Amino acid sequence: MRNVDAAGLGIGDDHPPRIMGVLNVSAESPYDPSVYDDPGEAAKYVDEELIGEGADIVDVGLESANKDLEVLSADQELARLDTAVETLESTSGDAVWSIETRYHEVADEALARGFDMVNDICGFADPEMPRVCREHDAAVSKMASPPDLDRPGAIEDVDDIYEALSRNGLTDKTILDPAFGGWSVEKTHADDRETFRRLREFRGYGRPLLVSINRKSFLKTIAGRSTEEALPVSLAATSMAVERGAHVIRTHDVAETRDAALVGAEFARNRVRSDAEAGDIAVEELDVTTVREAERHLDRLAADPEVAGDAVVRTYELGGLTDEAVGALRAATADLGVGAAFALAGSASHEVTASPSATDGGASDRTGAGGGAGLLVGTPAALSEVRSSASSVSGALDAVLETIDGTSK
Repeated sequence: MRNVDAAGLGIGDDHPPRIMGVLNVSAESPYDPSVYDDPGEAAKYVDEELIGEGADIVDVGLESANKDLEVLSADQELARLDTAVETLESTSGDAVWSIETRYHEVADEALARGFDMVNDICGFADPEMPRVCREHDAAVSKMASPPDLDRPGAIEDVDDIYEALSRNGLTDKTILDPAFGGWSVEKTHADDRETFRRLREFRGYGRPLLVSINRKSFLKTIAGRSTEEALPVSLAATSMAVERGAHVIRTHDVAETRDAALVGAEFARNRVRSDAEAGDIAVEELDVTTVREAERHLDRLAADPEVAGDAVVRTYELGGLTDEAVGALRAATADLGVGAAFALAGSASHEVTASPSATDGGASDRTGAGGGAGLLVGTPAALSEVRSSASSVSGALDAVLETIDGTSK
């Protein structure tokens, strides 16, 4: 995973999760607590409620992302930039300043006048944006978007989102944003939820990830909450996002989001990583839980995608096993040699054991009358071989094996 230096702020796996607080200087923005058009009031808000509460980055929006409003031109955004720059100059706290824009002219001017990074909500739809960011040696968050300056983030299918992030390339300091929220009427809450479920896939680019999920509708509707009531669901999702590999969380609720992000980071997997010294070999354990995630990394390295099925291990507890089913599973996994294993509960030759009684809530309450229990472990590719080898022993075993795949779950 490439780490990004954003004006001295480290972003990536080697650093704690970073909090991006939001300031809008657009009167039409929908979330009133973050909207200021007076530089003095805006600076006070930034110092007290963003930087003061733990924001590492201040992201300044010049216009609303509301799909029902007219898109501002580059000249109209530039006319609002004075307020943003004056706010930056009036702020006493220390933070990295990001300008949210889709236009390279606005990014160029903002970076020249004191901003540190760019939040491109159209994902390099302006092909000059990467050049401007490189010339200023600036970090840039690239949000997945169609190649259209008027339609940011309006992509439904996760595979299309992944491909959109490749458009017009990446700079050395690119941070990726898969784009959550109602950017178009076509993008549904189900689309956003699927993107969130598959968030680890975007680590396949080997770049830091930014997520903007604060009080978003795809979370609010799960609990039936209004925007004002939606902080708890946002915090729950924040912890999950960080645990799944997100590095920057964009939010209006800085203090609470910071805490939730730290909890997510604390319980994320500790992955092996070491950089190569002279003569040494570098190693990095990838966060791979599905075959699709493995395929993303293989694609990045131009490696054989056929090995993706050997990159993930699944574990299943089976109950109600007949003697014939046990024998078939043992024979099938023994024939493979590697890739899959079966351990019968209660067997002295294995470490897998069942609970002594059904009241203990262990394996015994799921075995069925007179049935045995065990663990079946393996890669999706190996489990596919087990399924073929152990088939036709019984209809019940066939039915279970048909559900065991793990390719995309």
